[in-house]
Amino acid sequence: MNTLTKILIFFTIFLTLAIVLSSTPTQENLIETEDDTSVLDLQRGVARFLAQQPRGLMKCNKNPRLCRAKGSPGPDCCNKKCVNVMVDEQNCGLCGRKCKHMEICCKGSCVNPMSNKRHCGGCNYVCKRGDSCVHGMCNYA
Repeated sequence: MNTLTKILIFFTIFLTLAIVLSSTPTQENLIETEDDTSVLDLQRGVARFLAQQPRGLMKCNKNPRLCRAKGSPGPDCCNKKCVNVMVDEQNCGLCGRKCKHMEICCKGSCVNPMSNKRHCGGCNYVCKRGDSCVHGMCNYA
């Protein structure tokens, strides 16, 4: 077998594997309805490929419980997306509250980790009593 034939066979196997894996539903792909049944359960007899919903169409504004599902990015629904308002810089504490440049969201508040004693260098890194936070480090200098 020449090299071109080997590459063609490998590419064919790779594409077949990619198609099979992308069309198999996982626990993340199931959409829950109001009565706790999945879309796939409701559509028995329909091929799995046709029963799947594209991920981009799942909006939490129509089903807020979607955000509390396992594997969700967060429990809160903001602008049709699941987020965690305790750490999300675009929705810090409340939907739509954006942190300023150089700020991060810690416990639902926008803080500057370069100068904040309670969040020095990152969330919940507390400087010792009497130390200051400079350039994201406690007692720098």
